[in-house]
Amino acid sequence: MDKPSTAAKKLPKVIVFDVNETLLDLESMRASVGKALENRAELLPLWFSTMLHNSLVTTVTGDYHDFGKIGVASLMMVAKNNGIELSEGEAKTAIVTPLLSLPPHPDVVPGLKSLNKQGFKLVSLTNSSNNGVKTQFENAGLTHFFQARYSIEDIQIYKPDLRAYRWALAQLGVQPDEALMVAAHGWDVAGAKAAGMQTAFIARPGKALYPLAPAPDYVVDNVTELAEILQQAKGR
Repeated sequence: MDKPSTAAKKLPKVIVFDVNETLLDLESMRASVGKALENRAELLPLWFSTMLHNSLVTTVTGDYHDFGKIGVASLMMVAKNNGIELSEGEAKTAIVTPLLSLPPHPDVVPGLKSLNKQGFKLVSLTNSSNNGVKTQFENAGLTHFFQARYSIEDIQIYKPDLRAYRWALAQLGVQPDEALMVAAHGWDVAGAKAAGMQTAFIARPGKALYPLAPAPDYVVDNVTELAEILQQAKGR
């Protein structure tokens, strides 16, 4: 994947991180969800895309449900559509327990340490619930790196709706171009860019940018690489 030039970019006042897949490794949850789907690994991307699709349905219709419930419902849909018997309880067990104890990717802790040392304000913005992210950060040992955690639960509007990013910017008291959104999802960086934010795409394995969206300001392989680029930019 081609990486855009980092020349003459405005350093952000705040760096906003997505959480799942961007910071936390979903491999353990993939295993439990895969087992619930009778070990049909090819259905895992379908489950995640169905979950995202249904979160946007709740935003458009105004019928809000938290992300965990949407994940369970979406898993049951995928199972039913593929002739797999799966109860609500089984779907919940496959998702909720492993989701709360995901480990960080290996690059995350050193990358966040570097960003903290450089003096950047770090916050998170996620589609997951407030309590869920609090528990995730505690279990992953990430709490102390962040000055705030924001969840769309407070406004019941899911990313990538532009209102979700604008709400977060209002809480932070910064202009869109003063904030850098970091995510491993093409749809997330597309939404943030459309809201006027700087964006960084973490090119985790199996993740791609949306070709029809404007290019992000940074494309990096991991958080450590992003920290190194910003360190170099501060030294110019």
